[in-house]
Amino acid sequence: METKRIYEQVGVAMTSRSYAEYENMFMLHTDELRGKRVLDVAGGASSFTMEARSRGVLAEAADPLYALTAEAIGEHGRQEIGIVAAKMEKLVDVYDWTFYGSLANHTAGRLKALDRFLEDFSSPEGASRYHAAGLPALPLESDSFDFVCCSHFLFLYEEQFDYTFHLDAVRELLRVCKPGGQVRIYPLLSFRTEEYGRLSELMNELATEGHLVDKREAKLPFLPNSHQYLSIMKHGPA
Repeated sequence: METKRIYEQVGVAMTSRSYAEYENMFMLHTDELRGKRVLDVAGGASSFTMEARSRGVLAEAADPLYALTAEAIGEHGRQEIGIVAAKMEKLVDVYDWTFYGSLANHTAGRLKALDRFLEDFSSPEGASRYHAAGLPALPLESDSFDFVCCSHFLFLYEEQFDYTFHLDAVRELLRVCKPGGQVRIYPLLSFRTEEYGRLSELMNELATEGHLVDKREAKLPFLPNSHQYLSIMKHGPA
């Protein structure tokens, strides 16, 4: 039997993704978010916050990375993008390139997102938009965001973070979300491109706490089996 070829990752990678990727990962509609307060957790050096702001969305982000200087983030980001490209080149036939077109386009998009992030992070408004913090404890007020998203962190690092961490982290995302608001997490996979082993247990536990939890279809079929995101509507009036 052929050995399954997987993306090897030690430690948590820094990511640099675009607004368009978020639209497809989380099935976002800008008109529905405009004027609302949105939080991107563990987004790294993605340009989502900057691009969302330019569209009238009151976006903010939280990541331990933001404790670094813009120069340090930029240097680390470019190194990370190069490392990722080298790894993916060996697995190019494993992925679905419908969205990105090619590895070269994928890499160029990462660099563009990084540059946009750095521009916003370095701006006078950056300090109020980017919070140097990580799960499962965010220094943000409860019930303060209409929409909270987290991509390529929870579930993906199943082998590095245990179930208690995952449950505490999702509860923290819900804590900062307004009653009636939504938390969305993508993808539902580990690096083995298999669904997180305790996803059903986690979903059941959250449902018992009164939240509306379900899996929904996404539109970024890049990783094998990455066609779904987790939607959690926080209990309470909208």
